[in-house]
Amino acid sequence: MTELKEYKCPCCGGAIEFNSATQSMLCPYCGTEFDIATLQSFDAELQQEMGGDNMHWATTGGTGWYQGEQESLRSLCCNSCGGEVVVDATTAATECPFCGNPVMVPAQLSGALRPNLIIPFQVDKEAAKAALRNHYKGKRLLPKVFKDENHIDEIKGIYVPFWLYDTDTQASVRYKATTTRSWSDSSYIYTETCYYMVRRGGYVGFEKVPVDGSTKMEDDLMESIEPFDCTKAVPFHTAYLSGFLADKYDVDSATSIQRANERIKRSTEDAFRTTVQGYTTVIPEASSVSFHNGNANYALYPVWLLNTTWNGQKYTFAVNGQTGKIAGDLPLDKSALTRWRFLLGAIAGVAAFALSYLVWLL
Repeated sequence: MTELKEYKCPCCGGAIEFNSATQSMLCPYCGTEFDIATLQSFDAELQQEMGGDNMHWATTGGTGWYQGEQESLRSLCCNSCGGEVVVDATTAATECPFCGNPVMVPAQLSGALRPNLIIPFQVDKEAAKAALRNHYKGKRLLPKVFKDENHIDEIKGIYVPFWLYDTDTQASVRYKATTTRSWSDSSYIYTETCYYMVRRGGYVGFEKVPVDGSTKMEDDLMESIEPFDCTKAVPFHTAYLSGFLADKYDVDSATSIQRANERIKRSTEDAFRTTVQGYTTVIPEASSVSFHNGNANYALYPVWLLNTTWNGQKYTFAVNGQTGKIAGDLPLDKSALTRWRFLLGAIAGVAAFALSYLVWLL
């Protein structure tokens, strides 16, 4: 049995049918007619154009540790949550920045790649606390007692492991776009919608796209305090760890590639989308992204973690240790939310009454 090929209308996406009267392909939804040979050629061109993604990386990461360098570091493992942090040799005990429990039993750091780069802390502890206080301001739905009585249980400066991805991207994206215009006469209102196929293709370069390499750090939280200024990164040296903690990566570069691919592909498509202008609607239909000269580096980025407890619930905030940008969830004052909803409902009701009264007058 021969497999039947179903063609889609390039204008509206509906299934096209053969019209025996005109000996052509006719879309029953928008009424557009197509010559069979032209439609087959168009379909073959689309199949050839979008050949799928090609995303490959040379994930060498960092290098091995220099001779004698590991002896100045210790790896501390939390017996409560399993979090692992790296500190200098002078630290024998500390608190786990992830769960707050005491961490003891130092052990030699081994089996890890040495970071290529590090961004030293530029925001001190007091500035991180000030960032949290400023974060409370202007939050109308934040319980007042939380702002007045809340205090910081713990604040720790920690170097978070990040994989940084560089690549040159070649992409091709196809969009379905429309333009709409309306007019009227004494009897009817008319609307005309025109359909277009829009293509964009080209190259985009990416440098140091960050993906955090720690399962203990929430991905959304780390992305929320971006960006980091990579031009301020310096070659790694253990001296920068003095006085701070450093988390050892537990997600390798190969595992992190999927998130890097998603971020780069989405950014590429968004960059091309900004060039499609002058249409009423624009919908992406297909895209093909290929990477060239992909490479990954291992780096440590500075982050302040602030933990606070209120009503038996723990709240964690992250502060970018370079820029001071803060992110974290806050509690919600449900009574204040109810009042705001009532107020907005009242305003909407008054506006609707005023509009209906104006229409009645006219």
